[in-house]
Amino acid sequence: MISFAYPALGWLILLPWLVYHIFPKAGKMYGDALQIPFVSDIAEVKAQTKGKMVLAAARGITAKSGLFLLILIWGLSVAALCRPQWVGEPHKVHQQSRDIVLVVDISKSMLEQDFAYQGRYYDRLTAVKNVVAHFAEERVDDRLGLVVFGTRAYVQVPLTFDKASLQETLFNLDAGMAGNSTSIGDAVGLALKHLATDDTDTANKVIVLLTDGENNDGSISFPQAIKLAAEEKVKFYTVGVGSDTEAFFGGLFSLPKDSGLDEASLKQLAAVTKGNYYRAKDVNSLFQIYDDINRLEAQDKEGRFVQETKDLFYYPAALAALLFLVLFGVVRRK
Repeated sequence: MISFAYPALGWLILLPWLVYHIFPKAGKMYGDALQIPFVSDIAEVKAQTKGKMVLAAARGITAKSGLFLLILIWGLSVAALCRPQWVGEPHKVHQQSRDIVLVVDISKSMLEQDFAYQGRYYDRLTAVKNVVAHFAEERVDDRLGLVVFGTRAYVQVPLTFDKASLQETLFNLDAGMAGNSTSIGDAVGLALKHLATDDTDTANKVIVLLTDGENNDGSISFPQAIKLAAEEKVKFYTVGVGSDTEAFFGGLFSLPKDSGLDEASLKQLAAVTKGNYYRAKDVNSLFQIYDDINRLEAQDKEGRFVQETKDLFYYPAALAALLFLVLFGVVRRK
């Protein structure tokens, strides 16, 4: 299909006609004739052609045919200015993409060293940083955002395709930066608010909430946060971190302990939003959880089409230039 990129320029085809009819003729302003440098040449041409105005009688180009060529040249020039293009059939782009907000607890309790990996123990936040950074690398086509919380909740990284900046920000987090208590409700509300600023379908929005405690601060209670999440219809994957045993002497023996997690509320939040709840007790289980979340079935973003285009303006432009050179050469030769 042929179309024009700048069809509005088509009115220029009428410009010579408008100039001829709108502007006054030269004779009315300056007398019966114009004083031009090559008037003697015109007189010589008239004498040779016995008064008949021709461009090149010997070549068969008369005034009428010359005028036709000028009009054709102008028409081709205007056509080139309108930029004709060949446009192919539209093809739908199937883009696998989601908007995922990672909500991470950075309260002081995340410094507890109870996450085992290859015979060594690491604090919870260090383990979370490495696992979440790996998860971010895997979500190539997604936009990711980062919300952190303690006593207060903050949007640390808005939704972005720049995974490197998100990972850098993630590794620069320190426990206690947002306060020592845990405001899970505020973090849930802030993550939902951040996603609400984007018009993407809720089916393409996911929140992954990770915490090691219970809601003990903030202006939004956990039940209120659950109700808000259900209304917004955004899927939540909740992750409770922390071992239920305490190791002594480098892991030689351990004793049971209270994890401090509000697992009931985390499970309810995941259930009402059609997500899942996971429990991470060590680094391996944390990796496995984020690998499971990584297998989310991506959604197609509707309304994305591409069309192949090919410029054709150089064809009328080249033909106009060729005709002008031919006409100019004939007149000069005569």
